[in-house]
Amino acid sequence: MLEKKKIVILGAGFAGLRLARELKKNPNFSITLIDRYNFHQFQPLFYQVATARIEPSNISFPLRKIFQKSKNVRVRMAEVTQINQAKNEVETTIGDFSYDYLVIATGCTTNFFGNKQIEELSFPMKSTYEAITLQNRLLTNFESAFSATPEEMEEILNIVIVGGGPTGVELSGAIAEMKTNILPKDYPDMDFSQLNIYLIEGSPNLLGPMSEASHRKSREYLENMGVQVWTDSRVTEYDGKTIVLADGRTIKTRNLIWAAGVTGNVPNGIDKEILERGNRIKVDRLNRVQGSENIFALGDIAYMETEKYPHSHPQVANVAINQAVNLGKNLSAHSVGETIENLTPFEYEDPGSMATVGKRRAVVDLPKISYQGYFAWFTWMFLHLMLILSVRNKLFIFLNWAQAYMTNDTTLRIIIRPTKKDYKLNIKQYRRFPKNRYKTEEEA
Repeated sequence: MLEKKKIVILGAGFAGLRLARELKKNPNFSITLIDRYNFHQFQPLFYQVATARIEPSNISFPLRKIFQKSKNVRVRMAEVTQINQAKNEVETTIGDFSYDYLVIATGCTTNFFGNKQIEELSFPMKSTYEAITLQNRLLTNFESAFSATPEEMEEILNIVIVGGGPTGVELSGAIAEMKTNILPKDYPDMDFSQLNIYLIEGSPNLLGPMSEASHRKSREYLENMGVQVWTDSRVTEYDGKTIVLADGRTIKTRNLIWAAGVTGNVPNGIDKEILERGNRIKVDRLNRVQGSENIFALGDIAYMETEKYPHSHPQVANVAINQAVNLGKNLSAHSVGETIENLTPFEYEDPGSMATVGKRRAVVDLPKISYQGYFAWFTWMFLHLMLILSVRNKLFIFLNWAQAYMTNDTTLRIIIRPTKKDYKLNIKQYRRFPKNRYKTEEEA
């Protein structure tokens, strides 16, 4: 009987999770899935958590629940500290893991473009925790308005989103709907006509990679909803109270939401010489990391040049999922003796892109057609609902959306602040474990 090959997967995003699911029944592999969280996060709906439309639990899926019935997948909650390629080991906060194949699927984090001031004072939205933090910030702001001075009120009632991609557009539309439909009912003694929502984008158009029709219509939708859209504008400074733009304009605000770009989460131990634009790891058509035979990179972190995509693929979930499926098939074939030369190179057929702006407002670009409005909005909802993992979560999200559609309201505006102390204690707890606690499969 062949000895099982050890696969270590770093990251339980769309790519890492899908690869583990593809291989979970393969008896030739022993798989360890490592993530800093014990759940998978459905990133496309973070903005709905941030605006109190759906519960965080509805887009968060416990990894151990997903793999309850799997005999060859083990989940470990840890931070990766180093990849030791010479030893074929991954060093983490709970010990070292040896591998025959290593798959890096660590995704991306918010790109602040080196501006430490903005990094410290703005609100990103790249995790469930950050979405909850933003929700708390928005709701706490309005509570504090009752005791605010006129100058403080201006800072409270100006909300600035930087970045005109899908996240920025969808979040701007959601906050605009809160302003119109929800906040006046929650705070009848406050004048929300003074609430200003700004969407700032550095390029000439919103939703840059999409069609001209989507650029135009998304902007039209937002401006009709009361959002002030500033394109060809770049934020250079922020002190927690005032934003300064490159052209000298300023906005007073306590609420700077940063959705202006991403950068790869590259683990220590990867040669910086093979990092490409956006801090992405250069890979071949089999998703092998350049210069390695047994290390792979998937999804947002992978930079693969092809004839169709000479500057690599878009950093979207569909690419990550398809790369994971292709790698899963290749690893399965290789494990039973198929040569590298006969494995299937990755090729991506773009099914299209979409973004929602608000109720009955969305834009969809398919390979041969673009459309906007109600049908586009319905398409967006249906496809995102189908991507949700569990039937239970699909049902809860559908019910929340149905309630919001019929009543223009939700019932989820609860301020819950997770304490820093709990998080720090958890991190310290990881580091108390013996360094080699999980070094072998038997001990795991």
